[in-house]
Amino acid sequence: MRLYDTATRSVRDFVPKTPGQVGIYLCGLTVQSVPHIGHLRSAVNYDVLRRWLLHTNYEVTFIRNVTDVDDKILDKAVAQGRPFWSIAFANKQVLDANYRDLNVLPPTYEPLATAHIPEMHELITTLIERGHAYPAAGGNGDVYFDVPSYAGYGALSGQNPDDMRPPSDGGEPDKRDYRDFALWKGAKADEPADASWPSPWGHGRPGWHIECSAMARRYLGDEFDIHGGGVDLTFPHHENEIAQSRSAGLPFARHWVHHALLNLGEAKMSKSLGNVIDLDSVRAMGIRDVEVRYYLATPHYRSRIDYSDDALREAATAYRRIEGFVQRAAEIVGPGRPKDVPPAFAAAMNDDLNTSAALAIVHDTIREGNTALAANDEAGIRGALTAVRAMLGVLGLDPLDEIWTGGSAQSDLKPVVDALVKLALEQRAQARARKDWAAADSVRDQLKNAGIQVEDTPAGPRWTVGEH
Repeated sequence: MRLYDTATRSVRDFVPKTPGQVGIYLCGLTVQSVPHIGHLRSAVNYDVLRRWLLHTNYEVTFIRNVTDVDDKILDKAVAQGRPFWSIAFANKQVLDANYRDLNVLPPTYEPLATAHIPEMHELITTLIERGHAYPAAGGNGDVYFDVPSYAGYGALSGQNPDDMRPPSDGGEPDKRDYRDFALWKGAKADEPADASWPSPWGHGRPGWHIECSAMARRYLGDEFDIHGGGVDLTFPHHENEIAQSRSAGLPFARHWVHHALLNLGEAKMSKSLGNVIDLDSVRAMGIRDVEVRYYLATPHYRSRIDYSDDALREAATAYRRIEGFVQRAAEIVGPGRPKDVPPAFAAAMNDDLNTSAALAIVHDTIREGNTALAANDEAGIRGALTAVRAMLGVLGLDPLDEIWTGGSAQSDLKPVVDALVKLALEQRAQARARKDWAAADSVRDQLKNAGIQVEDTPAGPRWTVGEH
C-alpha cells in the first residue's frame, strides 16, 4: 500500500513499525457544538482507511481523541450559564450518534483531553527539563514551548519560521518569542472555576497541542504509524505536535495523512464562520445516511469537496442505482457470501486509497451484473453480486449490511412501511387481475407521489424509496 505523506510531500510505501500491526491517531473534534458534514468527512475517510487495512489483514489500533475543554467551550459555558462539561457532553452525544448512523466503526479507544492531565504534566515537565519550554515570567501559571529551540520547526507544513510575523497587537508579553505556543494555560478569573486543574505551575488547563502528543503517546507509544487529520490542522496544530514530541525525545508519527476539506462556496465549512450543514439538514432533503456516506467517500480523500445540494442529490441517485442492482440480484440468486475484492479494486485502494477509482470498478461490475440480469445468467449475476458486495463492504456501503437494512434509527419504521406498501401492492394486483387498469395505475401513482418506486419483476413487484 502507498499513501501520501505530508512530511515528505510524496506518495510512498506504507511500512508499519511492527509487521502486521498498525497504530493510527486521528485528531478528533473539539465538541463546542454539534458536528457538521465537513467533520463527518474526516470520520468517513479514516474509517475507509481503517476498513481497508483490516481487510488486508492488519491488526489496527485506532485512537480518535475528543477535545472537551478549550476557549470556545468555556466562552459558551459563561454565555449560557452552564457547566463547560455539560456543553461538551451534549455535543459529543450528537457526534457519537452521527458516527453510528454513518456506519463509522467505533475507535479502539476515544480519549478525552480532560482525562489525561497527568500525562500532559509529565510531557511538559520533560520539555522544561530539556530546555524546550519555560513557565511564564509573570507567574500567572502559563507554560510556553520555546519554538526557536527546535531546529526542525516548520518542516511538516513548509513554513519558514523566519517568515512568520508577530501579531499586530504585540502578542502575549510573557512569551520569550512571539512564535512560542502555550503548553499550559494558567487559570483566569473570568473563566469557569471548574475548568482548571492543579499543576506544578499553578491551577490551569492544557493548551490544545499538548493534548494530542500526550494522548497519542499514552495509547500508541513513543512512535506510531499514522497520524491523521484535516489539512487545516497541518499548521499550527500538527507542526506544534511534532515540535513538542520530538523535543521530548519521542520519534512520534512515521506517516502523516491529511484529508482535504469540504467547502461551502469559497470557504471551508466552519462553525466559526456559521456556514455549516449538519446531518439533520441533509436528512430533511430526503437524503439517507448511507447516501451521505457515499457522497463523502466517493472523492479521493485529498480532493476538496465543493458542497452543493445538487451534487449531494446526484450522489444519492448514483448510490440508489448500486442499491437497486444489489436488491434485484439478491432476489434472484440470494445474498451470497462476499469474499475477495477484484484485483483492480485492490490496486485502486492500495494507490493512496483512491476511492474514486475503486468506486468506478464497482459501477463497471454493476454494468456487467445488469447485463447478466437481462440475460437471466444466474452465474453472471452471482459473480457480479458477490464482487460488488465485497467492494462495498470495504467501503462501509453494502446495502445488505444490517446498519442500512434495519440497524439504524432511520430504519425503525421500515417494517410498518413495508406492511403498508405490501397492502397497496395487493390492491394493485387485485385491480390488475380484474383488468381495472385505471385503479391499478392510481395505486402506483399514489405510491410514487409518496416517494415509493414500484418495479415489476419476474419475481413480482418490488419497491424502493426514491428515484431510480
